[in-house]
Amino acid sequence: MAKAERSQTKSTGKKDTQKVGAILITQPRPETEKSPYFDLAKKYEVKLTFHPFIRVEGLTGKDFRKQKVDIGEHTAIIFTSRNAVDHFFRICEELKVKVSQDMKYFCITEAVALYLQKFILYRKRKVFFSADGTTDGLLEVIAKHKHNEKFILPTADNGKNDIGQFLQSHNIQHSEATLYRTVSNDVTEVMKEHHDMIVFFSPFSVQTLFDFDPKFKQNGTLIGAFGPTTSKAIEDAGLRLDIKAPAPNAPSMVAALEQYLIQNKK
Repeated sequence: MAKAERSQTKSTGKKDTQKVGAILITQPRPETEKSPYFDLAKKYEVKLTFHPFIRVEGLTGKDFRKQKVDIGEHTAIIFTSRNAVDHFFRICEELKVKVSQDMKYFCITEAVALYLQKFILYRKRKVFFSADGTTDGLLEVIAKHKHNEKFILPTADNGKNDIGQFLQSHNIQHSEATLYRTVSNDVTEVMKEHHDMIVFFSPFSVQTLFDFDPKFKQNGTLIGAFGPTTSKAIEDAGLRLDIKAPAPNAPSMVAALEQYLIQNKK
C-alpha cells in the first residue's frame, strides 16, 4: 500500500497533487483494447490494475417466485445496469415468462439501452434513457411517464436505492424485484501490490476493502469514487475522497482521472 504524503494546500491556495504511477481500478478489465482507460494509461505513463472487488450472483427462479412479483402486471421496467438486464431476461427465460411487446424500457444510460439489443427488437420497442447518464436524468424521464405506467425495478439484494426511493416518494406504481446479489471478491493478492490510488464504483466495493482489512488505514493512498452513493460510503468509512465523478467538468471516471493526471505533469 502506498505510503506517500497526502495532498496539501499551499498558502497560495493552489493544491499540490500527489504523483501517481499505479492505479487500482476495482472493476473487471475492459474487454476491448480501445477502452479510454488504456489511452489514459499510455498518455500519462501510469500502470492500471483491474480487479473487481465484487461479483454478482443471480437468484434462482424459485427464489424470485417467493417475492410474488408478476412481471406481466407491469408496463415498464427500469434498468440501472447491464447486470440488471442480463438477470431480468435470464429469470424470464427460466420461468418461461413472455415479456409484452408493449413493455417500455427506461435505462440509466444510452449504453445500457443499446445493450437491450441482445434480448429485444430494439427499433420496435419504446426505449428511453437518461440524456446525461445520471440518476437525476433518468428520474426526469421517469417523471414524464409516472401517471401512465406501472414500473418494475430490478435490484440487487443490498437495500434501498435512489430510484426506488423516488418512486415511493412520488407515489408511482412500482414493484422492486431482487434478481441478483452482490458478494465480495477475494482481493488478497491484489492488495499486496503497491497502488498510489484506488478507484471505487459502488458502496459494496468499499465494503469489500474493509472485509479484507477491517483496520485499513488510508495513509497516503489516493481514493477515487464514481457516483454519489460510492462517495458517501467512502466518507462514511472515514476515508479521504480525492477524486469524485461524475462532476460538471468530469462526466466519467476516465475524465476525472485525466484531470488529476494533468495536474501531475505540471
